[in-house]
Amino acid sequence: MLKPKSKSQPLRLLSYGQSTSAPVAITTTVGAVAGILSLLLQFVNFGANSAAAKYMKGMTFVQLQDGTTAAAKTLGPGERTNETIKTFVTNSMVKLFNWDGIINTDENGKLIQKVDKGVEIETENGDRRKIPSDVWEAAFTLSENQDFRASFLKTLASTIPEGIFSGQGTVTIVTNYISEPRKISQGKWEVDIIASLVTFNSERNKSKGLPFNKTITIAAVDIPQNPPQTTDIAQKVYKAKNSGLEIIQIVDYELGKKK
Repeated sequence: MLKPKSKSQPLRLLSYGQSTSAPVAITTTVGAVAGILSLLLQFVNFGANSAAAKYMKGMTFVQLQDGTTAAAKTLGPGERTNETIKTFVTNSMVKLFNWDGIINTDENGKLIQKVDKGVEIETENGDRRKIPSDVWEAAFTLSENQDFRASFLKTLASTIPEGIFSGQGTVTIVTNYISEPRKISQGKWEVDIIASLVTFNSERNKSKGLPFNKTITIAAVDIPQNPPQTTDIAQKVYKAKNSGLEIIQIVDYELGKKK
């Protein structure tokens, strides 16, 4: 007599002690894999958050005038980044030593060029000479202490060719090198600039270069408040001081170079 065949045992999959049906086993496997993936994702997320927190340490967000936000790094009252200092010096030199008889204005999104009448300045000899309007505005980047700004403008007025305002030529500064800022005391730095002042004739087919190598001393200042409505001059001063820096000295490069 033949013995009845024993019933086949269900597949044991990831089971211990008791048999488990295939659907249950598959469900268990999927759940376990999902749990492992979830744990891995949590580790990855934790690492990313830690890295972000480390990167954002000392950073804050500020809202700009146009309503957008930007990340900013918290600095002490007398601290400025090297990038801020170099940008300030470069922009100041370009605005102070680019001379022509044209004023560029933005009217309803269109660039309009107008003849510059200039601003009259009394020179050191007592004469009245003109300087470009943009130069007069850019001079607010200079310190008022010890009449530095006033003295600088007097010297500059004697230097700027009068033919600038009649279209007989232009002068532009060409920067070849600007050093990294050297901190000389709290809130004060020196920057060396190697450049040339290039004079062009009215047709701009002839030019002449003059070396312009200077050591510039910069100091940190408080950024002035910008009230909603104020005078045009006050707006220009605010714009010039917006970097929280001002120029307190300009000397020849060799004289200012540290030995």
